[in-house]
Amino acid sequence: MDYETLLYDLSDNVATITLNRPDVLNGLTTQMRAEVLHAVKKAESEARVLVLTGAGRGFCAGQDLGDAAKVANIDLEGTLRDEYEPMLHAIFDCRIPTIAAVNGTAAGAGANLALAADVVIAAESATFLQAFSRIGLIPDAGGTYWLPRQIGMARAMGAALFAEPVSASKAAEWGMIWEAVPDASFKAVVQTRAQHLANGPTEGYRLIKKAMRASVDQTLSEQLETEAHLQGKAGRTSDFKEGVMAFLEKRKAQFEGR
Repeated sequence: MDYETLLYDLSDNVATITLNRPDVLNGLTTQMRAEVLHAVKKAESEARVLVLTGAGRGFCAGQDLGDAAKVANIDLEGTLRDEYEPMLHAIFDCRIPTIAAVNGTAAGAGANLALAADVVIAAESATFLQAFSRIGLIPDAGGTYWLPRQIGMARAMGAALFAEPVSASKAAEWGMIWEAVPDASFKAVVQTRAQHLANGPTEGYRLIKKAMRASVDQTLSEQLETEAHLQGKAGRTSDFKEGVMAFLEKRKAQFEGR
């Protein structure tokens, strides 16, 4: 696929998808959602970590509503089911670690697109905004799923009802994101974090994701059983053997992602 709404780069096992409609703060369109879905699948097949970011001064302003004449004809239910759900599942279920590098404003579906990633790193100047209630809608694109789990019901409800911007620093304090970093060092931090994951035990990371997510809906006994099962799988990887040998030989492990 020749991408028209995003940029795709693969370097040192790191695939970077850059939403590239900076003139509209990378507002999401049907074409962009299809291209993101394709690019995520491509990254999953050829990289060991995926970074999702935005071009220009914003990460993503959410759904591009277009001109006022078109708003009344938008099939929101169909759009969410047919276009958003496949894209969000591709990111959330990705077999490799995913990082949302939020370089600026993340609003509406754009904020929740970021939260679909495993790790969110934001520039300190970035903000997260559940803007939906400003136009009479509910948070979508996974917002009602991720927010209560990440920041608790009280904060999730306030963020949705009041639709006030949440600074990157506050988002980190609340546990919505992993970290907020100074703008001047943002790109370097993202690159360092991404390279760390790209050089790590890829299958082990996949199993970590699976175990963590299973815990939300399981009892302690069920989760302990899940841990035992997945740890058995991790213990059979070549990366586990390499990690142990590197520890015993007091050297840096050279993981192959298997």
